[in-house]
Amino acid sequence: MGYTDVDRLAINTIRVLAADATAHANSGHPGAPMGMAPVAHVLFNRFMKFNPKNPDWLNRDRFVLSNGHGCMLQYALLHIYGYAVSLDDLKAFRTVDSITPGHPEAHDTPGVEVTTGPLGQGISNAVGLAMAQAHTAAVFNKPGFDLVDNYTYSFLGDGCLMEGVSSEACSLAGHLQLGNLIAIWDDNKITIDGDTNQAFTEDVVKRYESYGWQVLTVGDGDHDLEGIEAAIKKAQEVKDKPTLIQLKTIIGFGSKQQGTHGVHGSPLKADDIKQLKEKFGFNPEQSFVVPQEVYDLCNKAAASGAAHEEEWNKLFAKYAEQYKTEHSDLVRRLKGELPEGWEKHLPTYTPAESAVASRKLSEVVLNKIFEAVPELVGGSADLTGSNLTRWKGAIDFQPPATGLGTYAGRYIRFGVREHAMGAIMNGMAAYGTIIPYGGTFLNFVSYAAGAVRLSALSRVRVMWIATHDSIGLGEDGPTHQPIETLAHFRALPNCMVWRPADGNETSAAYYVSLVSKHTPSILALSRQNLPQLEGSVIDKAIKGGYVLHEQEKADITLVSTGSEVCIAIDAVKELAEKHNIKARVVSMPCFEVFDIQSKEYRLSVLPDGIPSLSIEVMSTMGWERYTHEQFGLNRFGASGAYKDVYKKFEFTPEGIAKRAVATVDFWKDVPNIRSPINRAFQQII
Repeated sequence: MGYTDVDRLAINTIRVLAADATAHANSGHPGAPMGMAPVAHVLFNRFMKFNPKNPDWLNRDRFVLSNGHGCMLQYALLHIYGYAVSLDDLKAFRTVDSITPGHPEAHDTPGVEVTTGPLGQGISNAVGLAMAQAHTAAVFNKPGFDLVDNYTYSFLGDGCLMEGVSSEACSLAGHLQLGNLIAIWDDNKITIDGDTNQAFTEDVVKRYESYGWQVLTVGDGDHDLEGIEAAIKKAQEVKDKPTLIQLKTIIGFGSKQQGTHGVHGSPLKADDIKQLKEKFGFNPEQSFVVPQEVYDLCNKAAASGAAHEEEWNKLFAKYAEQYKTEHSDLVRRLKGELPEGWEKHLPTYTPAESAVASRKLSEVVLNKIFEAVPELVGGSADLTGSNLTRWKGAIDFQPPATGLGTYAGRYIRFGVREHAMGAIMNGMAAYGTIIPYGGTFLNFVSYAAGAVRLSALSRVRVMWIATHDSIGLGEDGPTHQPIETLAHFRALPNCMVWRPADGNETSAAYYVSLVSKHTPSILALSRQNLPQLEGSVIDKAIKGGYVLHEQEKADITLVSTGSEVCIAIDAVKELAEKHNIKARVVSMPCFEVFDIQSKEYRLSVLPDGIPSLSIEVMSTMGWERYTHEQFGLNRFGASGAYKDVYKKFEFTPEGIAKRAVATVDFWKDVPNIRSPINRAFQQII
């Protein structure tokens, strides 16, 4: 079927809406939407399967706008195809509490799959979406029942291609032979600073071919609709390679500033919008206009998508008759619910049991729950033997043709690609059938900080198994020993940071991380062995903080996390025997979970009338919210055997006792000591 004047009108409608919305907001990026309107129209009108009335249909094609600054392109498409995005929503572009924010946010806008904007993240999310599709299809599709066969499409720009995270992710996508992934590169040769010849002159085509991608080129992305359609069809035909379509466009097509960086990130001026509308046959005196014939054309495509879903629902009903177990499992996953009774598989411990590193305790949990929670899929950034993230008998997620595994495999070899691992996990979680986890050293989660931040903002359930969590890793020294890392991620809204002190706390960390549908988590785990603690139980630890050792008429509360908790317990004896000081001990494995407990409970753990001292071999930043004094490490660590490093910095019973004595002495004459929980303006959100 050829293209008509109505198709061209639809394309120009997108361009004009982008110009109107950015001008109305006096903010935004009109250039990319105006340049990519033709390919967006071809993709949505001729290829994409979706139902605007049910944006969550499992087998819909996924669309990711990696160059998220061009979000008016996506918002315009969502509107004209009948999603719950009105013209008034377009008029509210970039205003407070609108569903059309300055960059796409998945939880705000129906039809937006992932939160994008930081460049390179979106295409990396798309790799995760494609991996999740391949895995879900391998697990649930049966002969005659191709329940899951959707494509993932992503638009990306030169900036995305420059960011290292996209290189990491696309390299992995090529290795994994993800033929369900089609990326379209807006090759307009412009970034904020101007022409890309100033900083970006590599041969992208050869680079992607070396990754194992099919690369196609459309020389005239502004007019050649047939060429665009042919390229997408050819991309679909190749099943063992992802495809990058190099689409040569003119940024800001139709503007007086087209082809320049001036149209990238600034609204068009009034006279430019006037001539643009006149050129495209619109009334320059009117704004936010969508011709009825454009709605009609797009409604047909939307109706076709709804019909696809209706046929799929019939297929799914037949599937339920023949594959009852698989059907109920898939339905449960799509609700975000965990299997009934899965938590009974979590291991518990008594003080009589041997000391074990919490990274090993994490491995024990994975081995106990991997069968009970089949949607748990993850791996490591080339540190499997150190992170202990692979359960016994695990099958790798690999292209079947390689002989290394299958797409039904649940263990992912991410390679040395921490940032991509984080962004890929965000895409996997967004697909809706998988709970992803990834392993690396805690210090190197910082490599992935951009992706972790988007996990929190996107409200996705992603788990980081972050081992070698402190100076306790020893000989590798300051380059590998995290100091600021926990403070950084504890400061991140909607992100749980767990640092368990023993086996029961490790099980508690897994429990809360898995039941929290909309919050990512980081589990900071030790390399060195930790004893099983008296008073530690899962039910207490899931509150984020609890009294591990109580003492009547105590003189001080010692508050600690992870590997320092057992040292704090030893310091209690030191204080009693040598200083006649009574100490109680609080274990605080997760600030964020403790913060949401009732104030009454928090004050029972950290009461008024008694000074408190925190003990953690990390930056002390943040601890002032919970304790009066802080003993931490506000400098880099040291290389050496871990016990020697702890001794160097006085993280010993004697070193803690010394600081506890000083704390008691300082606060002994202060009347009516108030817990930091009771401080004025202490706000927990």
